[in-house]
Amino acid sequence: MPIIEINDLTLPELIPYVSSNEIQLKRYFEPDLGIFIAESPKVIRLALKHGYEPISLLAERKYIEGQGRDIIDICADIPVYTADSSVLTELTGFKLTQGILCAMRRKPLSTVEEICRNARRIAVLEDVMNQTNIGAVIRSAAALGIEAVLLTEPSSDPLYRRAIRVSMGTVFSMPWTYISGNSPEYVAQLKDMGFTTAAMALHSNTVDIDNPALKNAKKLALILGTEGEGLKDSTIEACDYTVKIPMAEGVDSLNVAAASAVAFWEISH
Repeated sequence: MPIIEINDLTLPELIPYVSSNEIQLKRYFEPDLGIFIAESPKVIRLALKHGYEPISLLAERKYIEGQGRDIIDICADIPVYTADSSVLTELTGFKLTQGILCAMRRKPLSTVEEICRNARRIAVLEDVMNQTNIGAVIRSAAALGIEAVLLTEPSSDPLYRRAIRVSMGTVFSMPWTYISGNSPEYVAQLKDMGFTTAAMALHSNTVDIDNPALKNAKKLALILGTEGEGLKDSTIEACDYTVKIPMAEGVDSLNVAAASAVAFWEISH
């Protein structure tokens, strides 16, 4: 594998590591699928394990014979660009706390029907834009028995760098895809696939998350919205249930990442 010392920060091959515009990375090979950046040895190993194709590596010099050695060996003939930490910080605009980045090709997304066909418990994220929340929800889903995650089209991309990092790489193992249509239409699609639908919302007509009807549902889709605005009224009205997590006095709600973890545990056990 070629180890290339970085002497010129303007090399076109380094553009994926310089660009902070992840939409541009997503379109890097248009009309073909784009790329994303995986950060840290653990996350890169998970991406490789789940079939993502590496294009190049950017590694702090000490990682080449250290924590990144196995990754470099696995990645065969792709170039490895290297320099001291200070040079890599100047190149990327941030300090590499884990010493290694990998540019990787995206894979085609599965359809909603494909990832939900055998799933009993799924999560739906409606218009969740915060990358940290996306990553945290997917990590909780992977840990707590959720079998697929659907995102409405305005939601942020799970393969953006922050979402990948917060998820600790579970975005590569958890089946996820986008579901199209406005809220009444996509809720109807879930029902057509046999899912009981439950909207998590602060609402006057709710059932608690431990309600037996939810736990006993053969197939259940739990729908979560953004912090602040929450779910659309049309989504809540279209669902079979509106669900809440009982709170101690003086606290009305949890953020979406924390609420998802509590809810996922309850509906899956």
